[in-house]
Amino acid sequence: MQLTSELVSRVNRVVADSGPTPGFVPMTDSDYAALADDLLAHRPTSGPLWVFAYGSLLWKPAFEVIAERFAVAPGWHRAFRLKLNRWRGTPDRPGLMLVLDLGGRCRGMVQRLPDSNTQDALIALLRREVSSKISTNQPRWISVDIEGERTKAIAFCADRAGPAYAGRQSLGSVANVLATAVGHTGSCAEYLLRTVESLEQRGIRDRRLWQLQAMVAERIRNAEQTAGGRP
Repeated sequence: MQLTSELVSRVNRVVADSGPTPGFVPMTDSDYAALADDLLAHRPTSGPLWVFAYGSLLWKPAFEVIAERFAVAPGWHRAFRLKLNRWRGTPDRPGLMLVLDLGGRCRGMVQRLPDSNTQDALIALLRREVSSKISTNQPRWISVDIEGERTKAIAFCADRAGPAYAGRQSLGSVANVLATAVGHTGSCAEYLLRTVESLEQRGIRDRRLWQLQAMVAERIRNAEQTAGGRP
């Protein structure tokens, strides 16, 4: 793999939190409870409750994962189409984060929610992934195949009409963003590195992410050479 922690460290820098963007309407405790109740009301009638992990949940789970299994989400694919003006980006240099979008198939993992305190675990997950009432990153039940068995899992999917939906872009354009965008919680390059590493550790190679990590690594090296940095 060409993208490394050392290369990522060249991009990382201290960035002040720019705060909520105009139009941001924060979720309240009651909003999270209602959203969790709605998801649980539509849960499968039997079997464990699963969350489909395809990005940062692989390396930073939102709850205590009691089991993890390989899974495929047919009809969906992971893509950097969630625009970030905060967290790993700023209003003047927005970042991009992975989201599930329609089309193709996505290999990832399902993480099992605990059987006790299920709602608390689900609310912790929602707090991590959804911060605004007007969210482009929407939790929903999707069909997944777990070792040949079709079931349902909660996944965070793109609302193409949402305000943060970035749409389809070339790999080169995405690489340009990931190589430069940084926010108060870190860089997009770090997010990419940790996601690709987590997938590789599980024997999953996403062709597009593999291409992106090489392109981002090249852009970081070239930027330093242009600026008179390391040869």
